[in-house]
Amino acid sequence: MPETRAPGIVGPFAGMDVPWLLRMHAETRRNHPFLIWAPFDAPARIWSYGEFHERVGALAAGLVTRGVKSGEFVLIHLDNCVEAMLTWFACAELGAVAVTTNTRSAPAEMEYFADHCGAVAAITQPAYAEMISSHCRGLRWLAVISHDAGAAPAPGRSARRADGFAKLFAESADRPRRATDPLAPCSVQYTSGTTSRPKAVMWTHANALWGAKVNAAHQDLHEGDVHQTYLPLFHTNALAYSVLASLWVGASCVIQPRFSASRFWNVAAEHGCTWTSTIPFCMKALLEHEIPKKHSFRLWGTAVCEPPAFAVFGIKIIGWWGMTETITHGIVGEVDQPNMPMAIGRPAAEYSIRVTDDDGAPTLPGGTGNLLIKGVPGLSLFKEYLHNEKATRDSFDEHGYFITGDRVTLMDNGFIRFGDRAKDMLKVGGENVAASEIEQVIAIVPGVREAAVVAKKHPMLDEVPVVFIIPQAGVEGAPPDLRDNVMAACRNALADFKVPREIRFVDQMPRSTLEKVAKAELRKLLA
Repeated sequence: MPETRAPGIVGPFAGMDVPWLLRMHAETRRNHPFLIWAPFDAPARIWSYGEFHERVGALAAGLVTRGVKSGEFVLIHLDNCVEAMLTWFACAELGAVAVTTNTRSAPAEMEYFADHCGAVAAITQPAYAEMISSHCRGLRWLAVISHDAGAAPAPGRSARRADGFAKLFAESADRPRRATDPLAPCSVQYTSGTTSRPKAVMWTHANALWGAKVNAAHQDLHEGDVHQTYLPLFHTNALAYSVLASLWVGASCVIQPRFSASRFWNVAAEHGCTWTSTIPFCMKALLEHEIPKKHSFRLWGTAVCEPPAFAVFGIKIIGWWGMTETITHGIVGEVDQPNMPMAIGRPAAEYSIRVTDDDGAPTLPGGTGNLLIKGVPGLSLFKEYLHNEKATRDSFDEHGYFITGDRVTLMDNGFIRFGDRAKDMLKVGGENVAASEIEQVIAIVPGVREAAVVAKKHPMLDEVPVVFIIPQAGVEGAPPDLRDNVMAACRNALADFKVPREIRFVDQMPRSTLEKVAKAELRKLLA
């Protein structure tokens, strides 16, 4: 659903783009810390706004020297590190499109991502260099940073055709200049859908600025805040909720390689962290460690408001709901007013929210229905699914509302609670997983007649995938190595969090209309 704009309408980010925002703070807050890199086994490294801006310009100039052109796609396959952010902003500077990919992706997934977007170059780290080199064969070049999320690389980890990341930099004075266009493509994230292949969510520069400005407002961020960031930077949460939101107000952002419960409070104390975006998995892990009596946190954001189990932290926790496609929160808790415990919040003022039954009729308070959200594509909603006009078109209803695939429950007091997820989606440790993607891998394993994947509740990861399989020769006649062969196929083709935790052989599946597998009945077997 492409954006249409009447003549004379001026957008909220006219004359602005991502490089403008970084340059503005480099001029007005030159010596203020922007990114603080906090590796596990080395002292923290502070990047001021001025220094970061200079290095982004030098890298952008170097990418141009290496032949990267405006509009071309650059793969960023990195765990959390400053190099990931330098590359993302350098691509924005020259007009290239940064493609951030999940570092837990399997080789076959990476091959698809690179081929689908037509990536011309990739930047990765030693642990993934050989895999990227071997499976992303259409790249013109590959560069590798010197470490693995702050740790020294294991011996022998190298790629046959790769350059050192440090060699990419040129002179900042030669940074590329281009016309400011807020509607120009900025970045891509691959997100699981209910189809077998992940979809490429395209953001414009206006999308990124929208995420920066609105996230900062929703989180009540100010220039004196310090945002602790450990969720993966290749996802919307850390990229937009944390880094871009901090950038909008000129605040500081502490980047850790990943979540570590044992290091969380020490890092928070060292840098005076005031904010973090987190997930239930992390909060559960923190309950197993001593909670300091004094800290600087004033707010946390997570899946639900004021979850009673985490009241022990003594910190106000607001809930929210958002997607890669929405860039920010379409539903969010109140910062300054009381929230309903376990709600995800109220509809955000920047969007229009509808909740309907399957026939499109409005859901009444107390009922659970399908969640739809309306915004402006290319501004408050993603621009499009790259190279997939049909998926883009089919993701909106006849009234222009984006069909989220999530279900929510309306409360009498205006708050909203999360109801359930689309029937074929799982949430594994914060990662979206399409059951059909796993099923298609298993379906071609010799000896498998039919496979159905459902979610099983997990105390730490929220959900994990479990597969029910009808063997070709029935349970009694199943080959003795069928279970091992299925697991091997999944490990070869899927990211580790998508690999089933359990395999159950059955002679028949419960069926609904049109002989579809009744997954609700399969879920009952797991309860």
